[in-house]
Amino acid sequence: MSRIGRKPITLPAGVSVKIGKTSVEVKGPHGTVTAAVHPSMKLIEDDGGKVLRVERPNDSKLHRSMHGLTRSLVASAVEGVHTPYKKTLEIIGVGYTAKMQGKKLTLAIGFCHPVDFDIPDTLTVETPTNQRIVVSGCDKQEVGQFAANVRRVRPPEPYNGKGIRYLDERVIRKAGKSFVSGDK
Repeated sequence: MSRIGRKPITLPAGVSVKIGKTSVEVKGPHGTVTAAVHPSMKLIEDDGGKVLRVERPNDSKLHRSMHGLTRSLVASAVEGVHTPYKKTLEIIGVGYTAKMQGKKLTLAIGFCHPVDFDIPDTLTVETPTNQRIVVSGCDKQEVGQFAANVRRVRPPEPYNGKGIRYLDERVIRKAGKSFVSGDK
């Protein structure tokens, strides 16, 4: 049996769950997240709606694989509406800057034109400094995807380390070419 799928999901105070046939709607103090659920998985509320469990109908390969996945998706939604997810990006390079202009994130990162990103309504993007971008929101997947899209514009290059990287990302640096005069 799936070890992850067997774990119960405890619902914090202020978080409510509405179970549908193929989705679960989780509401909390920071927003609402809808998680997709395989139709054969059963979500059961215990202890007066304080604990949520995921059960599968049998031990077929499909149901075993969906068991842990469903539990993880629902648990991420519950955690996100209670405490929002956050990703921090760091911009390294001379003259590279990021700034907010209304509901747009504008990056000046060495191209001949600025790069603009429209920010979805479900996300919050802040630029505490010119070289730091903080993306936060309830949906773990949406926060990660937006941060990855921003990073993809100018990923860190291995020689000088310039580019956009996650705050805790470690970039492995390469040695440059050595110009040694050869005697021929």
